[in-house]
Amino acid sequence: MVDYLIVGLGLAGIAFCERLEEHSKTFMVINDDSQTSSNIAGGLYNPVILKRFNLAWQAHEQLGLIQHFYKRLEDKLGVSLDHKVPVLRIFASVEEQNLWFEAADKQRLQPYLSTKLLINNNPSLNAPFGFGEVLHTGRVDTQKLVKAYSGYLSKKKLLYEETFNFDDLTIGTNGVSYGAINAKRIVFATGFGIKRNRYFNYLPLNGTKGELLTIKAPLLKEERVIKSSVFIIPVGNDLYRIGATYKWKDKNNEPTSEAKLELLTKLETFLKCDYKIVNHVAGIRPTVADRRPLVGKHPVLDHIYILNGFGSRGVMIAPYASNQLYEYIENGGSIDPEMDISRYEKAYIKV
Repeated sequence: MVDYLIVGLGLAGIAFCERLEEHSKTFMVINDDSQTSSNIAGGLYNPVILKRFNLAWQAHEQLGLIQHFYKRLEDKLGVSLDHKVPVLRIFASVEEQNLWFEAADKQRLQPYLSTKLLINNNPSLNAPFGFGEVLHTGRVDTQKLVKAYSGYLSKKKLLYEETFNFDDLTIGTNGVSYGAINAKRIVFATGFGIKRNRYFNYLPLNGTKGELLTIKAPLLKEERVIKSSVFIIPVGNDLYRIGATYKWKDKNNEPTSEAKLELLTKLETFLKCDYKIVNHVAGIRPTVADRRPLVGKHPVLDHIYILNGFGSRGVMIAPYASNQLYEYIENGGSIDPEMDISRYEKAYIKV
């Protein structure tokens, strides 16, 4: 018998596997690649919501964990994942400059917003009012991470690449069994796949479709992330990720011409050089009605847990949420009430 069976190997599943390995717990993983949000994510970590110049939820606590977390993964997997990249917000007016500096004076935001106005020296960008710089930012190559971690687990014979069949799961008094796997506990980390989960589909995970483009722009010559109405994220070799869209109704992973037009229309308001589109991808973010993760134990059934709902900030939230779930299960720790699924207990009772 293993200590844990984990279903799903996106950022949530990987983060929980890391907690288990760190504490010498045994586990198996089942994953079928049906959920693509971790693979196609821009991978930014940024403590500030740049639309309103607000601090993101629990940003300080999350940033305190990610440097060690991704460095450990880089050392284990032998790949480069964490790229320290400045994030620059284009100012649309003098009024926006003033709002930025007002925000930078606030105690909670002072560590994260530079008070130096940066002048635009890039002829390929339209930014007459300059930039504000967000501090303590970077980009994690999530696609490389998922691929490398899947390979790592496969070599250790810890990964079953198949679609999870709920009819094959048996819940006993001392744990669960699934085919030949016996485990003390099962943790579901399947992103938008929760909608097919008979144990947790009462939770209000709505999902938002996000689409990103990759362009090749040899004249752009930009190594910083640029944020205006969309992000420009440099990924090397004159390639840049452009994103992202937010659509609530469309729930498939197919790219659309409408999203492509939306991204390009916004991009061309501030990009002045030629470019070529080289890729277009889509995925469903696991977003929740109250914009908080879904973490905790099933309201009635023993041995069954969930780690989900990271939305568009999975790179930052995954180490934080996985650590709390592990401490809750193994050491009787508490889960942040804002992400504990007990907040939806009434919804379960109604079902």
